Amino acid sequence: MYRDHTRVIQIGERKIGGGNPILIQSMTNTKTEDVEATVAQILALEDAGCEIIRCAVPTMEAAKALSEIKKRIHIPLVADIHFDYHLAIAAIENGADKIRINPGNIGSIERIKAVVDKAKEYNIPIRVGVNSGSLEKELVEKYHGVTAEGLVESALDKVRIIEELGYQNLVISIKSSDVLMCAKAHEIIAEKTDYPLHVGITEAGTLYSGNIKSAIGLGIILNQGIGDTIRVSLTGAPLEEIKSAKRVLKTLGLRKGGIEVVSCPTCGRTQIDLIGLANQVETMVQDIPLDIKVAVMGCVVNGPGEAKEADIGIAGGVGVGLLIKHGEIIKKVPEAELLATLREELPNWKA
Repeated sequence: MYRDHTRVIQIGERKIGGGNPILIQSMTNTKTEDVEATVAQILALEDAGCEIIRCAVPTMEAAKALSEIKKRIHIPLVADIHFDYHLAIAAIENGADKIRINPGNIGSIERIKAVVDKAKEYNIPIRVGVNSGSLEKELVEKYHGVTAEGLVESALDKVRIIEELGYQNLVISIKSSDVLMCAKAHEIIAEKTDYPLHVGITEAGTLYSGNIKSAIGLGIILNQGIGDTIRVSLTGAPLEEIKSAKRVLKTLGLRKGGIEVVSCPTCGRTQIDLIGLANQVETMVQDIPLDIKVAVMGCVVNGPGEAKEADIGIAGGVGVGLLIKHGEIIKKVPEAELLATLREELPNWKA
């Protein structure tokens, strides 16, 4: 797999590349200048499973706030810089574990060199980010539009600039809201470089459309052995990004642990609030450290048989509920006690 052969890059106390586990990343949506709000959000994201956090640094006040934020969190912090090279330098000096820049937005080679020299001094990686929405005019003309090939050429041009300044502590990110273009770009660049790749579908959209686009895009890319860190970009709460990213990795067999909830589709035989019950179960099991499959079935007639592949499950009917283990009925309980019965069973789970 490509990720087994990428360079190993240190971000804070974590390593990516070279076959290390794929890490989940998100980005705060607080004002970075508001230390209390930003720290509170990062700590909540840590609890949910976030392993790298990125913060926007649009002002010098935000850059200086990183110093205090860093003292109170436990995961690597990436500073997101767009135009002002002074902010990149200040972010590094205030403890950023990595910076994200697009060298094309930083300006002259002297300004890029100033940032690279500071990163070199502190030995922190630079994530070179290229977005299809800001592809250079000459590359759009060369490839007759925004294309995967143009994205890759743009990214490698930026990498070459930093390499020529004597620095190779780099991570590459090439993103597009076009899922298939994004996937193709990653396939191309994985053949051309051994730098670790941060993968995501940018501007993916709302919780609904963003999850679908991210699942398809990340699924295509990661399943080819490409990608060292991921972000599910959603127009929604950052916590939702972590939940989705964990599910993507688990579904692809790239991460173990965590209860998987499966449930049957509703049909005319369903005689309970299956949708509500399944959502309650999914919420309930999020923090239970078991690597098992839990089924939630809406029919006491077919439920046990349909739940055979699950380790444990529940099924509901009119006034009665079943606790099921590997398709066998273990216990009958009143329907109202189904959720509580499952909650009591899981902490003492034995196969």
